Amino acid sequence: MAKFFNKYGKHLLSLTAVSTVLALPLAASAGGTILDNMQTAAGSLASANPDLYQVIGLIIDIVLGILGVLLVLIIVWAGFLWMTSQGDTARVDKAKKMIYQAVIGLLIIFAAYAISAFVIMNLQSITGVAI
Repeated sequence: MAKFFNKYGKHLLSLTAVSTVLALPLAASAGGTILDNMQTAAGSLASANPDLYQVIGLIIDIVLGILGVLLVLIIVWAGFLWMTSQGDTARVDKAKKMIYQAVIGLLIIFAAYAISAFVIMNLQSITGVAI
């Protein structure tokens, strides 16, 4: 682990700083769903009678949103590795593999979101409870 930070510490710090600066407007915008969902989930849990379906749906939204952001950061990191590879085919192949795996991960997250939304909507229609 120490070798990794000695070799990539500066790059990791730069990537973290750039991604934080780029992500701040998203988190602060009116459509910041992750923050809105966290506030709604906290409000639901604080109420006297929390709705289980709503809390589960919000937790799923939050977790999948965070995972999506992490995978986008991995794609950015892989692009950075590719651009700084200086023609080293091993580093280019590693970056391509990271991008490929991150895109597959994003597809899995989108599928998980679609499946969970489908299940929750059907639970709502079956039980008659508004989510």
